Amino acid sequence: MSKNNKIKSIKLDPITLEIMFNALRSVADETFIVLMKSAYSTNIKERRDHSTAIMDPNGRLIVQADASLPVHLASMGGLMEALLKKFENRIEPGDIFIANDPHVAGGTHLPDINMAMPIFVDDILVAFMCNIAHHADVGGSVPGSMAGGMTEIYQEGLRIPVVRLFHKGELQTDLLDLVLLNVRVPDERRGDYFAQIASCRLGASRITEVIKKYSIPAILSCFDEIIIRTTRRMKEVVKDLPDGTYRFEDIMDDDGMGTFEIPVKVKITVKGSDIHFDFTGTSNQVTGNINVTRNATQASVCYALKALLDPDVPNNQGVLDLPKITINKGSLLDARFPAPVAARANTCQRIIDVILGALSKAKPEVAVAAANGANTTAVFSGIDPRTGENYIYLETLGGGFGGRSTKDGKDGVQVHITNTSNLPVESIEMEYPLMVNSYRLIEGSGGVGRHRGGLGLERVIEPINHECTFNGAGERFTQRPWGIFGGAEGMSGEFLKLESNGNQKRLPNKPIGISIAEKEAVIIRTPGAGGYGPAEERTKEDLTEDAISEKFTQEFLKQHYPQWPSK
Repeated sequence: MSKNNKIKSIKLDPITLEIMFNALRSVADETFIVLMKSAYSTNIKERRDHSTAIMDPNGRLIVQADASLPVHLASMGGLMEALLKKFENRIEPGDIFIANDPHVAGGTHLPDINMAMPIFVDDILVAFMCNIAHHADVGGSVPGSMAGGMTEIYQEGLRIPVVRLFHKGELQTDLLDLVLLNVRVPDERRGDYFAQIASCRLGASRITEVIKKYSIPAILSCFDEIIIRTTRRMKEVVKDLPDGTYRFEDIMDDDGMGTFEIPVKVKITVKGSDIHFDFTGTSNQVTGNINVTRNATQASVCYALKALLDPDVPNNQGVLDLPKITINKGSLLDARFPAPVAARANTCQRIIDVILGALSKAKPEVAVAAANGANTTAVFSGIDPRTGENYIYLETLGGGFGGRSTKDGKDGVQVHITNTSNLPVESIEMEYPLMVNSYRLIEGSGGVGRHRGGLGLERVIEPINHECTFNGAGERFTQRPWGIFGGAEGMSGEFLKLESNGNQKRLPNKPIGISIAEKEAVIIRTPGAGGYGPAEERTKEDLTEDAISEKFTQEFLKQHYPQWPSK
């Protein structure tokens, strides 16, 4: 790897800078689509559970695709830090690096496989093309590598440090064989890996075209300027917050291993353009797998700050470096090895909730009530009777989004840090031996208020001509999503087993290894969201729409809104 730190920066005029920046954004967006359209698994090609990004030669985030997941924001930086530390001057043209481990390779959980490809021009390392894809299974003790019931990282799947999958353009077949041997559906995994590889290669080609058009000094100066401008912009919006200290706390349901009511606390201090997030008082790391690594906490903080203050600011290192963050090592939000972290997204959602709750006092006009606060995970696995081979259907389902000062919360959507879609019924029934008997919004599950909370979802899924296993992870199944400024709580979620005789049996919040026979089904109900403002301030027009939509019954409206029906 040739050094580039002696290359002098050049001054770019604003028009050239904007053209170059948009070219890089176009590369990130195109590679995102290529990965999606090339993937084998429904989790990537349909749900879009992946991200792409461009990093500079020092590992700084320059551009992230617009459709990427906020939770992946810090993972790529974590990968780059580990990669540059381990390989230093041994990075070669044609290399592609792969990693996933949260404790040694900068990941946030094992199903998210990171890839990074260095980009050389004239033997000088100029950038990296990176992506992350959530694989439906990476081995471990539980199909899907996501359910509760795991107490250490070893149980959650194959741990990959930063290693070369390609070296000087040559596939390391022994490594690929090792990785595929440790998963339950190797053909699907292989297809998803090569979709990531294709995305990296296309991105490297496109970026090389940009560099050759504008020069190496120009692209490196562009990288610096993108970060500088974002930092400056974020400091300005922080400066608009009133100076002061803002506190909030919330509670996680449980860790799936016997620890309940787990506190998450934040104190936010604003002084001028400086902002400090202090999570002291949050629970120590727990036995179950809802722990979070520091970089996932960082991604959550940065998402919440951007969403509240400047949603249109581009995701790059300027956002990541702005907030000061204090977390106790060994706590729930900065877990130490060998802590399990598979269900970390549920905790990331709670981090965002407490930040939004704290800053609602500083900026009430953009405050949001608690959303469904979960990444409700459902995994069905077994032997497909049509092929005699293993299958794994993994999905995280959306729920309600919180009421806001100007509008109701959205119904049945992924919220905040996840940014994926709900899998279409047709995809489930075409690709897996499963039938979706019901898919609907849950009537009345959004908290009432001047602007109501969004509704949760219900799916009823039945195995066809075989017995399968169900694993899951739910949050806000006990602690309901809170309302704000007088708005009411949303409804909590639940997992139920629908037995062949019609009886419904409540399952644990983090069920593991539940046998589902033919003629039985699993009922998945996701949480709603909290409302914004007093219910008596809801307008007649909005209440009429509630009644017409049938999302709320007449009895519900009469019970919760004294002004309904109007006389």
